[in-house]
Amino acid sequence: MVNRRNWMAHCSGLIAVTGAQGALPKRRHVVVVGDSLSAEYGIAQGSGWVRLLERRLERERPGTTVFNASISGDTTAGGRSRLPALLTQQRPTHVLIELGGNDALRGLPLSHTRDNLRQMIRAVRAAGAQAVLIGMQVPPNYGSRYTQDFAALFGELAREEKVAWVPFLLAGVADQPNADAWFQADRIHPLAKAHPVMCDTVWAVLQKFL
Repeated sequence: MVNRRNWMAHCSGLIAVTGAQGALPKRRHVVVVGDSLSAEYGIAQGSGWVRLLERRLERERPGTTVFNASISGDTTAGGRSRLPALLTQQRPTHVLIELGGNDALRGLPLSHTRDNLRQMIRAVRAAGAQAVLIGMQVPPNYGSRYTQDFAALFGELAREEKVAWVPFLLAGVADQPNADAWFQADRIHPLAKAHPVMCDTVWAVLQKFL
C-alpha cells in the first residue's frame, strides 16, 4: 500500500518541478515565400540564406521550424496566387515575403507589385500570422525614377500595413565597393559567400518578432 504522506510529497515535488519549468514554448513556424534569391539558385543546396536562417533558429529559438516555399522566377502575382494554399497547409506563425525583384526585371507597373504585396500581407494577417516584408532594389539602369520608387515601395507598404520589414535583402552585398565579386556571372544572383550576410540582415529584424 502506498504511504499517503510519501505520495503527497512526491506529487508536491512534481508540481514544483513543473512550475519551475513553466509552460511549453509556443509553436513557431516560419514560411518563406520568395524567388530565386531565396531558392538557392546557382549555389549548393543547403548554403542559401533560408537554410542558414533555419540552422540559426535551431540554435537560438529551439522548436522553430522553417519551410522554404521559394520558387526561382516567381513574381508577386505568383506568390499571391499560391499563398492561400500555403497558409492552409503550413499554418505558419510568421511569413517572410521576399518578392518583387522579378516584377522589376519584367518592367511591371509598381502599382501591380504594391497591390499584390498588400494582398499577401493581409492574407497572412487574416490567417493569424505575422508578415515580414523583405525589400529589394534594382540597378540604376532601369531609370532613376523607377529605381527610387521601387526601393521606396517596400517601406511605404510596411508602414501603411504596420508590418515588419527588411529594407534591403542584399545590404552589405550589392552595395560593396567590389560588388561584382559577390555575384554570379549574371550579376543578379549572389554567390554562396553572400548568403551569410543576407541571413544576418533578415535575422536582425526577424528575431524581434519571435
